[in-house]
Amino acid sequence: MPNQENTARLLPDVAVHAQPHLAGALDWVGMADIQVPVLFDAGDGQAQRSSARVGAFVNLNRPDKRGIHMSRLYLQVEQALSTQTLNASMLHALLRGFLESHKDLSDRACLSIRFEYLVRRPALKSANSGWRAYPVCIEASLTGDEFLLEFGTEVVYSSTCPASAALSRQLIQDQFASDFDAGKPLDHAAVLAWLGSEKGIVATPHAQRSVARLRIRPVIGAGFNLIGLIDRVERALGTPVQTAVKREDEQAFALANGGNLMFCEDAARRIQKALDADAVLGDFHIRVEHQESLHPHDAVAYASKGVEGGYGSTP
Repeated sequence: MPNQENTARLLPDVAVHAQPHLAGALDWVGMADIQVPVLFDAGDGQAQRSSARVGAFVNLNRPDKRGIHMSRLYLQVEQALSTQTLNASMLHALLRGFLESHKDLSDRACLSIRFEYLVRRPALKSANSGWRAYPVCIEASLTGDEFLLEFGTEVVYSSTCPASAALSRQLIQDQFASDFDAGKPLDHAAVLAWLGSEKGIVATPHAQRSVARLRIRPVIGAGFNLIGLIDRVERALGTPVQTAVKREDEQAFALANGGNLMFCEDAARRIQKALDADAVLGDFHIRVEHQESLHPHDAVAYASKGVEGGYGSTP
């Protein structure tokens, strides 16, 4: 009976046997949707553990080799991501480890990490608060000495159509002209009662849930300031979706929508202006999507920082 020391030598490894009739280099080989916990500091100094899905890949530039060592990638991912807080230097080291473990096969490595991060958000008026789950995607790649890192998230908000608001106001004016004789003096109490009735709001502008999808390339050493990014974008839009909502909060949300009428172009420009002012963002890409309640299609706009060689704005 073989002893434990010799058992590993007896296990077959068919991957070492080349298949000359199928020779060819491959762009990427690896694993998608690796399930692993991650520790993430969103910028408040408190690392939160989340359940992540990870993709780990290297290229296979040896046509004569049948495959890569996937278990080596998996074990490095599991060891690094489950024990260390996510940051640029750790991810850079992890990708270097991918290549060092495949130095005879690969010269490029990449990594993607997707998870949700919970942030407590206060109500607009009441003393309540609730949790919002923001999706986070981190992507990193290493080619030679060139390390590229970016992260992204989504902000969900309400958008009220300016054109629809103007048309609604016109109908309200028409209803007012019909209900109150221009030749008679206005009765303050009657007008006040009318404004509080259904006739006083005979038409309402259409509004819809909307999504701003963001991709960010931070400058070196900037870290992942997710909360700061979310705060900046939500302030620029003025109407982020809410968590805990009492009547006073819903009324405040209605007021915010009335004061923040926007087309998708307006929303993209608001975010662009807000992010342009952030010096720690080397580049960014914005996609806003207004999921129309009037149409069966969405209204979409793109914007970027416009750094040469950076993100483009092609849909």
